[in-house]
Amino acid sequence: MKHRFIDSFIYAAQGIRAAVQQERNMRFHLCAAFYVYLFSLFYDFTSTQYALITIMVVGVMALELVNSSIERVMERPAPERYRTAGVVKDMAAGAVLIFSIGCAVAGVFLFWNVPVFERILGYFAEHPVLLLLLLATLPVAWRFVFGKKGEK
Repeated sequence: MKHRFIDSFIYAAQGIRAAVQQERNMRFHLCAAFYVYLFSLFYDFTSTQYALITIMVVGVMALELVNSSIERVMERPAPERYRTAGVVKDMAAGAVLIFSIGCAVAGVFLFWNVPVFERILGYFAEHPVLLLLLLATLPVAWRFVFGKKGEK
């Protein structure tokens, strides 16, 4: 019994790893989360606001895992089930989209702060090496998201 419980965590980790390796959208969400948390350091967010950000980040990733799972299950259906499979896959993708749009709107409410934007610009103006380092992460993130081979 104990081993089955531990094994369930191992299987879950394998599923997450497979999604990161094979699903471009999951890699995109990981990169977006990295930049959200990085820029959040310029804000005086409360623990409640960080909790909300974390719920949004993991919510999108969890829905992406569900969506990817449904897509895999619905691949190559029998000809008479093809239309239904397409609708099911579209609905799962729609769930991710709706939650992502909601998170983007909430993100605007949390992050839209002109004085903080000015502070961010000032910080990077004073620390050009860090700006270059930040800019150097962009092609790395691009390659991480779009450069994977073996994607379905």
